[in-house]
Amino acid sequence: AQVVESGGGLVQPGGSLRLSCAASGFTFSSYVMRWYRQSPGKERELVATVTGDGAWTNYADSVKGRFTITRDNAKKTVCLKMNSLKPEDTAVYYCNAAFLKYSYWGQGTQVTVSS
Repeated sequence: AQVVESGGGLVQPGGSLRLSCAASGFTFSSYVMRWYRQSPGKERELVATVTGDGAWTNYADSVKGRFTITRDNAKKTVCLKMNSLKPEDTAVYYCNAAFLKYSYWGQGTQVTVSS
């Protein structure tokens, strides 16, 4: 079982990026999916959450109104659309799948917001 992130990169302030996370090896629709991020010297921060059926989402206050988490259970993917990016959004972004005692992490994808 694994999750693999993609879509990171360098973007100017005010720009947009779309991160993707592809899952395999587990029953994707049963898992809550989350995006976390971690900057150097800081603790890992929960950014966004979506339930298995996609009906409920939640966001950190710092990204509310700018980021959108979506999932496609048929394709076993979860995406994070990031708009109006700020330098403080710079971090490694991680995808996490969680269900009961099971939890899978990706290797992370770097997002750098800089002019």
